[in-house]
Amino acid sequence: MKSSRLFMGGEWIDGASQFEVRDKFSGEPIATVAAASREQVRKAVSVAAAAFARTRLTPAARYQFLHRAATLIETRRDEIKATIVAESGFTLSDADGEIARTIQTLLLCAEESKRIAGEMVPLDGAPGQEHRLAFTLRMPIGVVCAITPFNSPLNTVAHKVGPALAAGNAVVLKPATQTPLTAAILCEVLAEAGVPAGFLNLVQGEGSDVGEWLLQEPQIGFYTFTGSTRVGAIIQRAIGLRRSQLELGSISATLVCEDADLDRAVPRCVNASFRKAGQVCTSVQRLYVHRTIVDRFTQALVEATGKARVGDPRDPETLVGPMISALEAERAADWVKEAVQQGARQLCGGRREGALFYPTILVDVTPTMRVMCNEIFAPVISILAYDSLDAALTEINATPYGLAAGIFTTNINTAMKAARQLQVGTLHVNETSSSRVDVMPYGGVKDSGFGREGPKYAIQEMTEERLITWSLY
Repeated sequence: MKSSRLFMGGEWIDGASQFEVRDKFSGEPIATVAAASREQVRKAVSVAAAAFARTRLTPAARYQFLHRAATLIETRRDEIKATIVAESGFTLSDADGEIARTIQTLLLCAEESKRIAGEMVPLDGAPGQEHRLAFTLRMPIGVVCAITPFNSPLNTVAHKVGPALAAGNAVVLKPATQTPLTAAILCEVLAEAGVPAGFLNLVQGEGSDVGEWLLQEPQIGFYTFTGSTRVGAIIQRAIGLRRSQLELGSISATLVCEDADLDRAVPRCVNASFRKAGQVCTSVQRLYVHRTIVDRFTQALVEATGKARVGDPRDPETLVGPMISALEAERAADWVKEAVQQGARQLCGGRREGALFYPTILVDVTPTMRVMCNEIFAPVISILAYDSLDAALTEINATPYGLAAGIFTTNINTAMKAARQLQVGTLHVNETSSSRVDVMPYGGVKDSGFGREGPKYAIQEMTEERLITWSLY
């Protein structure tokens, strides 16, 4: 059985206690992981602050170690893939996708580290200021705390740690307790790639203690978090005037219009709804389908879903592996049963085997059902027929969330109307809500959070603008 320790000041150390990580499909224990004490959390932050105060990371140095880290990820692909599958339950294809995207994320961070720049400010345009010049610099903030989720145990970690280092900051990382092993490998890779001691520190443990302790550390200047809206609100209240980037909950919707290409829409909706067992912030939860095509679309979707293999994530043909725990799968099953009792019809799925929950499609749902008004975070979608695009857009906007949406249409006017009216961080035309490319700005509005990921945009979040003025005389 593997073991994983804490990392701070360039050294791997024992924690104050340990917790166990289990294989999400078999349930067998696969590792013991060190949990940090209050004092060790304080030390990790102090080490990061001292490293930042002591050493300025040049853009060239940042580029070199981030670029090398991308290369080293590829050399450890098999190990990383096996770890992701074991601790997250994600399929081989999902794990491969995580690794491929992480390599690109680190390469993007490396490139962007060389392009951090301010701008000229035209002070001489103001009366009486003809003798003055002004420009801005982008400066690192200091210590960045990254708190990451289980549902992207490698790439989301890279999206937080990579830009923070690219901007010249020091980092304290706390990964999800369900998936700490992959994050530890990334730390090993970055250390081997040349990140100076103290600029990357790993602490592990429950959010209710380690996470809470991190919020109490005044030397942390920036928090980047992906997780629930409830926890995001706790973080923001605790950190006060310090800055943050929060990627929070969602009830993501995708529209399928009467002129949509169903051959394109159906397979994309299946993948976006059920990959990673529906445990993605942008997974399709609500499908709005125009009434003139809803029967044809629903039949095609049910048929395609029925062909999706559910089970062992190590089987290359599996599309849907286990959820993160049997408890979460039981919760999803309860929500579906409740919806059916309230009048919804279940067209497929609804079956649970331990942590496995079979892809489920519901119709005849109502707005007050939990499967509609709460984030289910499971392989469950609800299909709603609509007649009026305006009414569908209004209903989508009525949720407190606004992370991403998708729309399938061949009509540019329809697409632009949705783009202007939907209150979301991203709208994907002829893709689902769950489409993401790592180069793009990614984040939400309303209760889905604020700030943007994507290396270029995250670096802007994790730096401060400093104005310099110069009087010429």
